[in-house]
Amino acid sequence: MYSIYKTVISTAALFAGLFAVPLAVAEEATGIGAAVFDIKGDLVRPEGFRQWVFIGAPLTPNALNKGGAAFPEFHYVYVNPDAFAVYQRTGTFPDGTVVAKELVLLKPGEHPDGSSNAPSGRGYFADKYNGMAVMVKDSKRFSETSGWGFFNFGHQAPPYSETSTAAPAASCAACHQANAQKDMLFTQFYPILQ
Repeated sequence: MYSIYKTVISTAALFAGLFAVPLAVAEEATGIGAAVFDIKGDLVRPEGFRQWVFIGAPLTPNALNKGGAAFPEFHYVYVNPDAFAVYQRTGTFPDGTVVAKELVLLKPGEHPDGSSNAPSGRGYFADKYNGMAVMVKDSKRFSETSGWGFFNFGHQAPPYSETSTAAPAASCAACHQANAQKDMLFTQFYPILQ
């Protein structure tokens, strides 16, 4: 009886070992992503992105850019967790990666440079949400823009648009192609991605 039990256990372990790798690879290849496109091909605004992996909050205020910063708000940037997990293992974002950037206004400051005083010291502090943009990696759908599509859901206070069409290559992709350090992302500004 013991030898039959041992054979059954060994056979089960063998099958588990045979199928473990292919299932994990299949899940990684097909189960990544939070992008949803409607019937017209427009991107549906991602839900729950504020619970994704937060990678950073760059800030380019007007006060440091002669009053003319292109985006004078904080950029709160998030990546869908399943894609981030692949990036941590491989150093590359897979197809299906969604990067959400929410713009957040600076709290009005009492100093001429727009800064404010706080218990922690003088600095810039967040105030209100003021826009949302999204990048989606899909090497087939966006082959003309290095595999990434760029979408703008509005540059105003919420609510943001429900859907967005892909931005022309000249608007977002061109800047990312010219200046992003790795795979169309400004990884040089996000320590968690280095």
